[in-house]
Amino acid sequence: MGLYLNKGNDLFEISVNDDIYVDKSELIACTNKVLGKRDRYICVSRPRRFGKSMAAEMLAAYYDKSCDSMLLFKDLKIARNSEFKKNLNKYDVIFWEIQNIIAESDGIDNLVDYLKISLIKELKAKYSDYMRPGFEF
Repeated sequence: MGLYLNKGNDLFEISVNDDIYVDKSELIACTNKVLGKRDRYICVSRPRRFGKSMAAEMLAAYYDKSCDSMLLFKDLKIARNSEFKKNLNKYDVIFWEIQNIIAESDGIDNLVDYLKISLIKELKAKYSDYMRPGFEF
């Protein structure tokens, strides 16, 4: 598992095991409906402290192909959806938490350069077999 590429499902597992977890997994069905379509860009907006990070962690855990999330989702509402298994753990996922990245990059002014360097390093490591000799980002 990488720092930003395919982080796995550990973060969402912590949320699911929490005493106050509220199942919002039907968001996955909404997301699955728009995959591969013009309207594929969605915005998950909620008020402060209302689960935006948890929703992102849930989506990452569902799509991330570096892990097996079947058991994690089996008792959630999304598991009753006929399309549940179609996209489960099928994709590479890039997961960024902006607050953490700002801190790691020594401030907002360095954010873009930090992201480029960090993500390109992970992509090169994962996809080195697919890179043409001499190719640079």
